[in-house]
Amino acid sequence: MPILRLAYTTQFLIALIAIFVLWSQVGGQSHLDLMPWYLKLGLGGGAAFAVVKATVAAVSHDRAWNGSTLKWFGITLALLIGCGLTSYYYHVYGETDDEEDQQDTQTSSLTIPLPRTSAGNLS
Repeated sequence: MPILRLAYTTQFLIALIAIFVLWSQVGGQSHLDLMPWYLKLGLGGGAAFAVVKATVAAVSHDRAWNGSTLKWFGITLALLIGCGLTSYYYHVYGETDDEEDQQDTQTSSLTIPLPRTSAGNLS
């Protein structure tokens, strides 16, 4: 049994890495950087935990696709959809770059020189 626990722990760590790499590639790293840490921890860690629980449910029963496996698979999908919706929220309402806010307008100053007059003639 201890080897099975080690296997599940390894699967959790691999799933955690895979979820965050997938999230940064699909959702965009800039949007992921704008999110608070507790959203990333809750959604990413929860999805990795649900993947491991789905594997545990598939291994513990006679048939791999059983009710418990489908339940955890649905929870995994719900958490991954939550990751996508969170990325979309920060895409729409997150901070924008300063480069995008700058307008491409140019300001120029035109000065017209006055005609030169002699020192004694000021009219």
